[in-house]
Amino acid sequence: MSADHVSLVDVNNFYVSCERAFDYSLRNRPVVVLSNNDGCVVARSQEAKDLGIATGEPFFKVQRFMDSHNLAVRSSNYELYGDMSARVMELLGRYGTWHEVYSIDESFIGLEGNLEQVRSTAAQIRKAIDKTIGVPVCVGVSTTKTLAKLANHIAKHNLGLGGVCVQQLMEQQVLDNILTRVPVTDVWGVGRKTGAKLAGMGIETIADLRDSDPLLIRKKFSVVLQRTVFELNGQRCIGPVEERADRGQVMFTRSFSTPVRTQEAMEEVMSIYAQKAARRLASEGRYASLLTVTAGTSRFAQGESSFPSAQVRLPRPTRDPILLSKLAIAAMGDLMQPGMDYVRGGVILSGLSDSPGEKQLDLFGIGDEPEEEEQKNVSSVVQDISARFGSKSIGLGPAGMAQSPTWTMKREHISQRYTTEWDELLEVRA
Repeated sequence: MSADHVSLVDVNNFYVSCERAFDYSLRNRPVVVLSNNDGCVVARSQEAKDLGIATGEPFFKVQRFMDSHNLAVRSSNYELYGDMSARVMELLGRYGTWHEVYSIDESFIGLEGNLEQVRSTAAQIRKAIDKTIGVPVCVGVSTTKTLAKLANHIAKHNLGLGGVCVQQLMEQQVLDNILTRVPVTDVWGVGRKTGAKLAGMGIETIADLRDSDPLLIRKKFSVVLQRTVFELNGQRCIGPVEERADRGQVMFTRSFSTPVRTQEAMEEVMSIYAQKAARRLASEGRYASLLTVTAGTSRFAQGESSFPSAQVRLPRPTRDPILLSKLAIAAMGDLMQPGMDYVRGGVILSGLSDSPGEKQLDLFGIGDEPEEEEQKNVSSVVQDISARFGSKSIGLGPAGMAQSPTWTMKREHISQRYTTEWDELLEVRA
C-alpha cells in the first residue's frame, strides 16, 4: 500500500441495486431481499428502511407492506449478485495502484495524485460503474482504511457530496462536528459489546475514541482496537485484507426447503454441494487437502436430533469434482439416520493451496492408472464446460439434472439470473 491515498468503494444497498439494474419497476419503491429459504430480510432499499423494516425481520411480518406500500420482495439471487460483484471488482482494478476486495460489495483501492485529482478519479469511478454496470456506489477517501470507511459513511449520508467524500478536503470544524455526533459503534470493527464497554469509560463518539489514550485502549481491550485509534489519527496500521482467515476454506452449506429423509436424497445433496465447492475452487485457482461434510436436523424439532459430520484427508490437494463428489457421498455414508428430518447440509473444503502437490498413499481405491486418467479427463471437461457455459450447463449425476431436487433452497420470489444463464437473459423489445 504505497499510494498516497486510501479509498473505499462501496455499492449502495448492493443486493437491491443488483435487482434494480435489470428491473426498472423497482426504482423509487420499497424493495427487500430475503435470506435462504425466504426466511427473513437481509437487504433493504432506502424506501424500505423508511417504512421501519429492519434487517433480520421475518418475512411474514413485512408481507403486509406488499399491498399497503407496494413493497417488492425478491429471494436472494446469489448467481446474479456474485457475477455483478465480479464485474464491479474487475472495473475497480483498472483505477488503483493497488486493489483489495474486502467483501462482495466493498473494495479498498489506492489512488495517487493531489487531492483534487483524487476527487476527480473518485467521481470517474462512480460514473464508470453506474454507466457500465448500473449500480450506484459511494467513494470515501482518506489516509487510512478506517478513515476511508468513515469518509464513505459521510458520502452516503450527505447527498450534497455527490457520492464522493475526500476527508482531507473537508473543513476541520465540519469534520469535528460529525465525529462528535456519530456513535463509536459506527467505527469499522467496533461492535455493540465493545461500544457498551467504551461507553462505560466515557467514550461514546468517534471523536472520543480518536482522542483516547492508545495504551489504555490496548490494555482494556486489544491491540486491534488500539490500531483503530491510531488509524483514526491518520497512522496506517491495518494490513492487506487478504490476510483474513476466511481465505483458508471454501464452504457450500445451505438449508433445505423440504427435509431430506433418505440416504439417496442425502447422496444427491453431497454430490451437488461437492461439485459446487469444486467449481468455486477452480474459479479461484486453488486446491483442497481436507474435505468436511455436515448435516443436521432442526435444533427446535421435538424428539431425537442428529448432526452427523465427518472429515476426509485427501490423498493429495485436489479440486477434482468427481473425486470430491465420491468422497463426500462416502464420508456421509451411514452417518445419517434414515427417517429423520435433515434440514441442512454442507461440504467444506480446507487446507487450501495453489498447486495440486504430489500423490500420497492411495486410501480410497482409485489408484488404478487407466481409471484415474479417465477420471482426470472427464473432470477437466466438466470444469471447462461449466466455466464457459455456466454452472447449470453440466454436472455429474444429480448435479446434471435440469430439474432441481425438491430439497433445494426455496426461492419463491427469485428474479432472473440475467448475467449467468443463457435462457434468462434480459429481452429488449423495440
